[in-house]
Amino acid sequence: MAYYQYGRNILRQVVQDASGKRLDSWLHPLFFTGQGVRFRKLEVILTTNIDKLGKAGETVKVAPGFFRNYLMPKLLAVPNIDKFAYLVEEQRKIYQPIEEEEVKVVKESKEDMMKEYLAAAKRLDNGTVVLRRYFKVDNELREPVTKGEIISEVARQLSVQVDSENLHMPNPLSSLGEHEIPLRLPKSIPMPQGKIMWTLKVKVRRK
Repeated sequence: MAYYQYGRNILRQVVQDASGKRLDSWLHPLFFTGQGVRFRKLEVILTTNIDKLGKAGETVKVAPGFFRNYLMPKLLAVPNIDKFAYLVEEQRKIYQPIEEEEVKVVKESKEDMMKEYLAAAKRLDNGTVVLRRYFKVDNELREPVTKGEIISEVARQLSVQVDSENLHMPNPLSSLGEHEIPLRLPKSIPMPQGKIMWTLKVKVRRK
């Protein structure tokens, strides 16, 4: 009872001194003890990013009422104790997004592109595309081989993409045997010595 009365007397004296503008009286230790209990902060671990407060997994200090009334009911933060710290750390390991490696695209030079074009032209000229067809009589095909079929087979068998204007093929192939189709490739592609034109060999076999 004596301590309670002593505390009341100190607070009464503080108020009186404040009204008399004696600011030095506010430095009494008991006054700061009471203020510390009222405004002390809690250390909590954030479970998600919160603007102006911190990122998920960080330890921050907040007011007890803010944690009790807002953060805890919505599971936005947990008390900073070993149990919750371990759980938050394990959760971050599981759900932490994997950083994607930045892929830098290096532009090919004209020399590199010309080497690729030359390699593709040699593959077409040295390779043979084989197709199978039913025939009637005298090696005549029941269904002719069109330019579109040859383009698709060149991509599948020789792994080279060509356009329809690259093949000089006025009419579809209508007979069995080997055929040489002239290729219309850019003049910038150097042709091997002794060769007049690029050609593609197409062999139509019996099915």
